[in-house]
Amino acid sequence: MKSDKNQMQKEKCTRSQIAKRWLVFWTLFIGVGAVAGAAMMFYDPTGKAMGMDAMLPYFQVLPFAEVLFQNYVFSGFALLIVNGLTNLTAAVLLLRKKKSGVVLGGVFGITLMLWICIQFVIFPTNFMSTIYFIFGFCQAITGYMAWVFGRQEAFRVDIADYPNIGTNGKHLVVFFSRMGYVKKQAYEIANRFGADVYEIKATERTQGTLGFWWCGRFAMHRWAMPIAPLAIDWSAYDRVTVCTPVWAFSLAAPVREFCKQAVGKIKAADYVLVHYTKGKYASVAQEMDRLLGITHNSCVNVRCRQGEFSICKQIEK
Repeated sequence: MKSDKNQMQKEKCTRSQIAKRWLVFWTLFIGVGAVAGAAMMFYDPTGKAMGMDAMLPYFQVLPFAEVLFQNYVFSGFALLIVNGLTNLTAAVLLLRKKKSGVVLGGVFGITLMLWICIQFVIFPTNFMSTIYFIFGFCQAITGYMAWVFGRQEAFRVDIADYPNIGTNGKHLVVFFSRMGYVKKQAYEIANRFGADVYEIKATERTQGTLGFWWCGRFAMHRWAMPIAPLAIDWSAYDRVTVCTPVWAFSLAAPVREFCKQAVGKIKAADYVLVHYTKGKYASVAQEMDRLLGITHNSCVNVRCRQGEFSICKQIEK
């Protein structure tokens, strides 16, 4: 019972859930503010009640100003539709846990920035326009973060999808995976060749947002990260495929430590490098060769973006 509560608490505190809560705040804040502003424009179309009557002359540079911008009625409808009802709709979708709410929440942040850009053109520089442009930017960024984190957390690797793993006792696939992307590549390769699979376990924190920044610290300094003791019978394998993410354009810190501990023990090696860019990262393969004291047989570069893979070169048998 206690473990179930802990699991539920963990699910509520994921990065995507936190980002979605902030996105709900922004959509409600912008939406309610826009509805209130539109209501004031309808209540007093002259703008005197809001101290905006002096702003009407600036609207005269816009098309059809003689019809639409002699008072604030049309502006009220525009504000209500563009920034009010839209953001409130996104908030409702987010509260109902609809994926479309995340997309719309981010899009309406961009819409607000475009709205404010028009104000930058027709009005003198003022605090209100500037701060709402910043609000729109924050909303758009929050929406993007919620979308990215959601896709990352929805990514799954199921061992049941790889029935051929372990049928070839002479081949081993070793991998380290923080988000699961490298794990998927490792399982697919192991399934293709019937290889055994071994996962490198870091003893430092690598998961979540804090883990991301902690791993970045190791990556920037080109440090090795402590890992759990290796439990591999190297004499049983004629070939080892090492699958690693690329951190800050270099070898992932846990795999760097693995290579140091495995030096002189691997007979033949292949490398699979998983990263976000289109680079080939020859320097990463060269570092692994140097640490392991061998020359690799083949190296595959795999570009991964939110779980979408693009393989530059297939591994050789």
